[in-house]
Amino acid sequence: MGRLTTHILDISAGVPAAGVRIDLHALDAVAPKLLVSVTTGNDGRCPGPLIAEQALRAGRYGLRFHLAEYFRHRGVALPDPAFIEHAVIELGIADPTEHYHVPLLIAPWSYSVYRGG
Repeated sequence: MGRLTTHILDISAGVPAAGVRIDLHALDAVAPKLLVSVTTGNDGRCPGPLIAEQALRAGRYGLRFHLAEYFRHRGVALPDPAFIEHAVIELGIADPTEHYHVPLLIAPWSYSVYRGG
């Protein structure tokens, strides 16, 4: 069954990134449409897929990871404004029957993303 999942690792602390707020938007409409807003658990993962099965359709989606909010909550001293406030990943779902996994590696000054399995 098709699904979109993510997990986040804080490479600056060497831990899963717990408590990161993530917003998923559908981007194919005239204006982006918020589909879900979730927060990662202690393992840096969401409690379930961001979107799955019949709700997952071919098209464009946007993931907005609230990184500065996460680092501030952890007590990391960030400049104002933060170098990276949000990581915004726009991705395409070509085959909604596949598993699309988006691992995100974060630090206060950088991030890296790829399609995992």
